[in-house]
Amino acid sequence: MPIKLVTTAADLRSESARLLMNKPGTSQGLVPTMGALHEGHAQLARTAVEKNDVVVASIFVNPLQFGDAVDLDRYPRTLDADLALLESEGVDLAFAPSVQEVYPGGEPLVRVTAGPLGEKWEGASRPGHFDGALTVVAKLLHYGIPGTGLPPSGAFATSGAPSAGIPGLPAYRAYFGQKDAQQLALVRRMVADLNFPVDIVGVPTVRSADGLALSSRNRFLSDEQRDAALVLSRALRLLEQRANLHEPLDLESAQALVASQPLVELDYFEVVDQGTLEPLAENCRETPFRGDALAIIAAKVGPVRLIDNLPLSS
Repeated sequence: MPIKLVTTAADLRSESARLLMNKPGTSQGLVPTMGALHEGHAQLARTAVEKNDVVVASIFVNPLQFGDAVDLDRYPRTLDADLALLESEGVDLAFAPSVQEVYPGGEPLVRVTAGPLGEKWEGASRPGHFDGALTVVAKLLHYGIPGTGLPPSGAFATSGAPSAGIPGLPAYRAYFGQKDAQQLALVRRMVADLNFPVDIVGVPTVRSADGLALSSRNRFLSDEQRDAALVLSRALRLLEQRANLHEPLDLESAQALVASQPLVELDYFEVVDQGTLEPLAENCRETPFRGDALAIIAAKVGPVRLIDNLPLSS
């Protein structure tokens, strides 16, 4: 079925309700994106389509999470290609609102604050970024709540595993990539702390054949810079190998590997708790690694800032 493009929240609600009425299932998935879609986004859409009866993908370049106007202006806008990719994956609705639709009174005076969790790592390098990201994600999650205009409670009964959705209305899930690990952790905290009626599903990072994590920013790398950027995933895999062997992670040697690449300027490279993103107190240097953790890395390669991460388990 051809994908349906809507540009207002009202049309999103009415089309979502129509699709849910005309389909036998009782679940809706949301895939929030900023467009410039690639295979990583395709995997998000694919996962959502496999698990839900109706799937909505949003395409919105959010000005609140850009600290640099130049960076905002140069962010790729590829709506036609994005719609083609989403349609090929079976997405039902694409929601591509204008800035005025999302922020009708201009920039909001009241915003979601990421708190201490949003001030470290990416938040330290991009002050205010996560406040802006969470504010728009909160709005998108509200826009995507299924059930507006549906029959009274009881006409639809949620099926499958228990959901955080509203009782009597379709199950509701939203899909985010694990590559943006800090954003995923913050969205999960926001949903839990503020009681949003949605299940947050993390989808593993998609990589190219040579290991580079897919990102919309990769297109700005020269061939030489792209080759240099591979050191990020190599360093992460080095830690993964040591974790799998129950060896000390020896983070310093992995950091030295990244530092040996002259085209890469390392911002941070750390092993942290997956929920709090606090550095591990041990397990990184001399003691054999045990348990679960997350290795996170960020660096500039030429003009492009790249992030990556890898779950560790032993």
